[in-house]
This record gives sequence, structure tokens and C-alpha cells, in this order.
Amino acid sequence: MKKYIVTFFSLLLLISCSDDKYEKMNVDPKNPSSVPAEYLFTSASKELMDQVTNLNVNTNIFRFVSQYLTATTYTQEPNYNLTDRNIPESHFLLLYRNVLIDLKDAEEFTRANNQLLEESEVNARLAQIQVLQVYTWQYLVDTFGNVPYSEALSTSNTTPMYDDAQIIYEDLINRLIENNNNFGGQGFTSGEDLIFNGEMSKWQKFSNSLLLRLGMRLTESNPELANTAVQAAVSNGVMESNEDNALFQYLSSPPNTNPLWVDLVQSGRNDYVVANTLVDDLNELEDPRRTVYFDDNLASGYEGGIYGASNSYANFTHIGSEFTDPTHPGILMDYAEVEFLLTEAAARGVAGVSNAETHYENAVTASLEYWLGSDADATSYLAQPNVAYSANNWEEVVAQQFWIAMFDNAFQGWYVWRKFDAPEFNLPEVSGNPVPLRFTYPIREQNLNGESYSEAASAIGGDTQQTALFWDVE
Repeated sequence: MKKYIVTFFSLLLLISCSDDKYEKMNVDPKNPSSVPAEYLFTSASKELMDQVTNLNVNTNIFRFVSQYLTATTYTQEPNYNLTDRNIPESHFLLLYRNVLIDLKDAEEFTRANNQLLEESEVNARLAQIQVLQVYTWQYLVDTFGNVPYSEALSTSNTTPMYDDAQIIYEDLINRLIENNNNFGGQGFTSGEDLIFNGEMSKWQKFSNSLLLRLGMRLTESNPELANTAVQAAVSNGVMESNEDNALFQYLSSPPNTNPLWVDLVQSGRNDYVVANTLVDDLNELEDPRRTVYFDDNLASGYEGGIYGASNSYANFTHIGSEFTDPTHPGILMDYAEVEFLLTEAAARGVAGVSNAETHYENAVTASLEYWLGSDADATSYLAQPNVAYSANNWEEVVAQQFWIAMFDNAFQGWYVWRKFDAPEFNLPEVSGNPVPLRFTYPIREQNLNGESYSEAASAIGGDTQQTALFWDVE
């Protein structure tokens, strides 16, 4: 059994309740015949957050791909070599095996034992599970394109077909729209829900904010579906402040610390510095977030390592101390992202969303407030010519600020670059390779699921890093 955050709820919930509906369970509490849904939900939440957050070059290089960080010694990854360490395979397997299967089991356990809870409680738990399922499926699709979906997660089918990515998106959108009415009861509670501590109104906003994210991916590839999704999300209610941020609360002791602490501190290694792509942009803007994003380890100010080169750890700016705290929260989605998505919706005229400039200023202010603890710098920062919203070049301005704000949610930073073709990224120093548009499929899939792999590779236009996803329209 893998090690996860486990609080007293995991078994005591089964044995400490005297209500008749719990006494129907004929289970030896010291030797449970199956893992409780609460444990599976908590486990899957942590595994998902770990994979979104971690910096381990064997499993997650999105902070490289988004050019927030670069390397000191091992330069393969910032030069977009994904194959030496089988990074696509690790990412693929972690999300299927450690997240989606646990969520599937949690869902099945909840449904099978629905007589133990009120109907509203069952629906609320299933709604929470659904949100994380959709989040994970989108994570996979936005990494690879077509992936196993309708035939996935079955122990009897080891060669599942790959579903069309756009059809998966359509289903995910429908799932979240239908999910909106299921948050009225009490779902997984504090100790079981390490994201919102059982606050179902925040889960509902997270669900609709995720729906907004899905919809805005489609503005150029499927405007009609984008409009439907965004309209439903806004109507049902998205995040309204940083108080609504979907954050995972890590603990101070292993194995439940933020993975960044593991990679940056516990490892004792000095493998990363902040990339010049980010440092140069923030220096030019005199961005106040530099004091948090960056460590003040140089007497000469902030200097980013050359992206893709072998950089001396001592000579370039390190990541800020905020990110080396073992309890640093992981970010699944935040209010700043929501406001940037609404900015784009208003600028494109999607679903009747208006006031692009207001949403943009809300987004930038939210990011400053989250990282600095105050919005005191927002007015002067937004007044800068290179920061102020402009209807004439809104895509360039919004993309740069959106990307800066996603520093601690690097996968979304990669999305920003792919969607907007901005901000301007550097070519890696050694290889000169272009920024990947997707990850190639795992070698294991080529070997063990060859027919389905070949059909998927052909369907998307070739299994290469330069094959654009269906929503990545030029």
C-alpha cells in the first residue's frame, strides 16, 4: 500500500459511529476487505497534487517546458529530451494508476455503500470525485491529445482504444454541467478533503471554474461548445476571490510535504536555477513578485540562468524560499487563472462575458495579493505601459501576465504559451529544439498496446512533440 496522508478518519469512520445505518456494515475494522472511499479520495487528491507540483525530472518537467526554471548539470530536459528518462510514461502511468484508478474505486465504493449515507451526502461525495476525475482527464488530454478514455481503467482490457480528444472534451464538459446540482449535501469532510476541508460551496465553484477552463480551451476549435461551457460556468458560479483557490495543504513531515521541498531541500541537490526567460521579463517590468518567486542570493540583483545551458548554481538566481517550505500549498486552480480566462472570454466575446479590462485587472491584482499578501502594488504596476490592458494587443499583454501568474502551476503556463503563442520563449541553448506542443506517447504503449497506439498516432497527425493538439489552432 502506498504511503499517503492518513488521518484518523480512514478507519474510525467505519467503527466509531453508532447510527444504525453504519452498523449494517459487517466488517472487521482491523482487517477491512476493501479500502474505504475516504482513504481513496484523499490518496488520489494527494497523488494528483504531487504530480501537478513536483519538480522531479523523471516525472514532471513542466517548469522547464514553461521556461520558469532551467538546469545546472543535467540539461536534457530543458532541451526537451523527453525520452532518456521516459518522462511521458511516468506522467501517463501516475495519472492513470495512482489517480484515476483510486478515484474510480472511490466512486464504486461510494455507490455500493449508498445505503450508509443520505442521498445528498452520496451525491456530494460523487460530485467531489467527479471534479478530480475531470481535472485529471483534461490533464492527460492536454499533455498527449487522444488518450484511452471510454475503455480505460478496466482490469480485463489491457489494450484500450484511444478516444478522440475533442470527444473526450465534450464528455468532460457535459459531466461538469450535470455535476452542478450535486453539491447540496455534505461530501468528504475535513481530514478527508484536504483541498477545501469539506466546504461544498467552494467545490461547486471549483467545478464551474474547471468548466470555464475547458470551455476557453475551445474558443478557436469549437466556438459553439466553448460558448455553451463558459455560459454554464459563469451562470452557475466560478471562483470569486483568492479565498476560493483550490489549494492542497501539505504537512511539515515526510512523506506528506510539498514535493518541491523534497526536490529542492531534502535531496541536498542544486539542480535548478530560475530561467532567464522569466527573470528578464520580471526585471524589465520591475515586477514586485520577484521578492517571492526569486531568492535574493546574488549581490548584483536577479539574474536568470541561460535556458537550456549548463548553469552554475552559485552564479544565478535560485527559486524563492517560499517554495522550499515543506508546507507550501500546492495549487490545482486559483482565482487569478479564472479572471484571466474571463478576460479572454470578454475579449473574444464568448458567452456574453464583458469588461475584459476589469477582469484583467482583477487577475493581476489577485496574483499580486496571493503572493505578496497585499494588493498595495497593484495600481502602480497596472499603470505601467507594458502591463496596462490594451484592446489593440490584448493577447500579448494578457498572455505575458497570465504566464507570470502561473509560476507555481507550470502546466497552465505551458497552456498559455500554446494557446496564445506568447510570451516569447527562448530556444534551448544546447539543442535549439522548439518548445513541445505535446508529449509523445509512452514507449510502453507502443510495445504493449501497439494497434491502438498506431491508430492514435495516425489520428492526431503523428506522434511527435510538434503535433499540435486539437484546440491549439494557429
